[in-house]
Amino acid sequence: MKPRSLVAPPVRTAFVHAGLACALVLATTACERKPAGEPAGAATQAAPAAPAAQPRAAHPSAAHPSAILPRPAKFVPGQGAFAFGPQTAVAVAVDQPGARRVGEFFAQRVLAVRGFAPKLQDRAGDAKGAVELALDPKLPIGEEAYVLDIGQDGAKISARSEAGLFYGAVSLWQLASADGAQGATAIAAQRIEDAPAYRWRGLMLDVARHFRSVEEVKAVLDQMALLKLNTFHWHLTDDQGWRIEIKKYPRLTEVGGCRVRAGANGRDAQGKSVQYCGFYTQEQIRDVVAYAAARHINVVPEIEMPGHAQAAIAAYPALGVGDVLKQAPAVSSDWGVHTYLFNPQDQTFAFLSDVLDEVVALFPSKYIHIGGDEAAKDQWQLSPTVRAKIKSLGLKDEAALQSWFVGRIGAHLQTRGRVLVGWDEILEGGTLPASATVMSWRGDAGALEATRKGHDVILAPDRKLYLDYAQSDRDDEPSGRFPVTGLRAFYEFPMTPPGMDAQQAAHVIGAQGNLWTEHKRSFEQVQRALHPRLDALAEVVWSPAQGRDWNDFQRRLVSQLERYKALKVGFSDAAYAVDFKAEPGAGGAQVTLSTQTGFGEIRYRTDGGEPDASSPVYSQPLQAALPLDLVATAFFDGHALSAPRRLQAKTAADLSERGSARLKACREGYNLRLEDDATRDGRVGDDGDGARAALTANLIDPCWIYPGAKLDGVATLRATVGQVPYNFQLWHDTDQIVTRKAQPDAALEVRLNDCKSAPIARLPLQPALASDGLTVLEAPLPKLSGSHDLCFVFASGKHDPLWALDRVSLRPAP
Repeated sequence: MKPRSLVAPPVRTAFVHAGLACALVLATTACERKPAGEPAGAATQAAPAAPAAQPRAAHPSAAHPSAILPRPAKFVPGQGAFAFGPQTAVAVAVDQPGARRVGEFFAQRVLAVRGFAPKLQDRAGDAKGAVELALDPKLPIGEEAYVLDIGQDGAKISARSEAGLFYGAVSLWQLASADGAQGATAIAAQRIEDAPAYRWRGLMLDVARHFRSVEEVKAVLDQMALLKLNTFHWHLTDDQGWRIEIKKYPRLTEVGGCRVRAGANGRDAQGKSVQYCGFYTQEQIRDVVAYAAARHINVVPEIEMPGHAQAAIAAYPALGVGDVLKQAPAVSSDWGVHTYLFNPQDQTFAFLSDVLDEVVALFPSKYIHIGGDEAAKDQWQLSPTVRAKIKSLGLKDEAALQSWFVGRIGAHLQTRGRVLVGWDEILEGGTLPASATVMSWRGDAGALEATRKGHDVILAPDRKLYLDYAQSDRDDEPSGRFPVTGLRAFYEFPMTPPGMDAQQAAHVIGAQGNLWTEHKRSFEQVQRALHPRLDALAEVVWSPAQGRDWNDFQRRLVSQLERYKALKVGFSDAAYAVDFKAEPGAGGAQVTLSTQTGFGEIRYRTDGGEPDASSPVYSQPLQAALPLDLVATAFFDGHALSAPRRLQAKTAADLSERGSARLKACREGYNLRLEDDATRDGRVGDDGDGARAALTANLIDPCWIYPGAKLDGVATLRATVGQVPYNFQLWHDTDQIVTRKAQPDAALEVRLNDCKSAPIARLPLQPALASDGLTVLEAPLPKLSGSHDLCFVFASGKHDPLWALDRVSLRPAP
């Protein structure tokens, strides 16, 4: 079923924020009204439990709305608590199948965390001690709104629609699962009135670059549902793959669904090419759409046009610009901006109409996304046939031709009762169909222009809401793009861009996070990219903006991370991972500990063991003797916020080691953290994702600076280097790539103070040429003193492969 909220006007908050300080700002124990002298964190007094189960003492967050994420619009605390355990039933009316569906989902979620499933019962019976689900279309609340009443004798969720009832059940499940533990629990009495601020609460997942199985997509949908997100934007086609079966054009998946990966990862142990393939059958698409609908998520497909079309043209070359192309292209193994566009002839529109008709039959979504971004028009500009088409249509130029192209596709979708959505480039070159919706990704400009022209807008700006950006500059950060876009940036995203007035803001129907997967090869990496930044965005699009509080969000996130652990959902702990800054000192080292957010407390051990909630709390820099084995973890309320991080050093020289993420890039732009295409030991194939290095490099100028290197007593420099295939298309920036000559052989050059001085050391790359993995190189340094910047550049005479540093260290004379 299609979520009804998506065909209604934008939903604004249905309730006035209560402004209850204890609900939203103070520590969790402050709202539990404990007797005087009771220790913080003690269980809330619960109602007597049924003999069948003794309730577990409530986790502090479980008794408080801080266990709910996104934050509810209104909360009123009550007296006592509801004993929730295996004896608890879920009461639903016989004539309300929607309520029964919600009840079944709630029971399944409880089973997944607490280990028992509440039984469903007829609501006509005694509902005392039960969770009652009530649908009432006459309730004076919003379509996705709900009311949750919890007392000592049970809980009741009321809503006017199944979607609202579903969201209320999610909130109750969060209260019941805040500690991530199993068995009975107690849920504090309270009343919650809640509704979403925006009707498009979304996530885009790119499966064209790296394919995700149906089971993995469903896992993403499960997590979206538990965050009350309701729109899944499925990026199904691109230059690197066509992932949706089209019955009329089977070569789209037979040819367009496969590519050969670049570099060592594209061949097996015997050196033979290995194809990377994947697509969804139409039956699988229907299955995913139904699975999403059961969770009140609308699936919006994206079929890219006129650009990002190389996979389709590889399958059907006649779709390309025939008087420019000399031969059919391969499905691309490169990332970046490609120049293959659909030609604007009638036969191409017949093809695209056929494709969209099959897409419309599979997806009940009101919206169909047609891309429209990064349509590099080089081939159109070179084509006499296309220039003739522009002239015959009376158009100004290629930009106007794209606008005409989009308009023709929009008209076809309108005949099928659908609304065209496209990236903000669809605003360029002419008049956009009045019904079209704009997804603004290039900053705020697209949103401002579109809303001025009366178009609905979805906010999804690059850098601000792109989930493929790195979350830290740590050496254990997985592959992604730079600059760092951390958790707090997502939480503080403004839903009204600067310069937008109230009339324009009414056209902002929501926002979404975008996960492009060029650098997310595994599902583990996908999960780490999503959470917890997607959790922060969920609150931005659901909760009232005036009550948003960063520290309160982090307190509620503690419970969310416990749920993820219980459900085995991967997430990044970069916001809370402990960083070490170690400087050599008298007899050892001075070590400063910190985290990205400063939330919670850091606990540590110096004997190599893992800290727990009773370990010493860090309060000031540590004076540590060498050898050093320091392990530290961030905690809040006794719960670990991060995995332990370790600093090991046998000698003072070990403190000089810097990984590539800790080195400074010589220039801004095109800085990436790249996963190596081979494992660390040089093995090839796709059997060792966890053993691959992540290397930070700049695609234009691979150059790094080690700032303030202490060179007193240093005799040798040790560098670990790797190489990755240069599978990047930079379009007009290609001529800016810096290539340094090999003099006389390929080497890593080290320069003092700046990158233009003569090298003070050269580390020949010959030993590394024979390995696809990492190689350790060493070279003597001249006798130097004091602190200096060291600049590292590769002089190899070519830019492919892209050489990269893994780490460097400074060593004393033996």
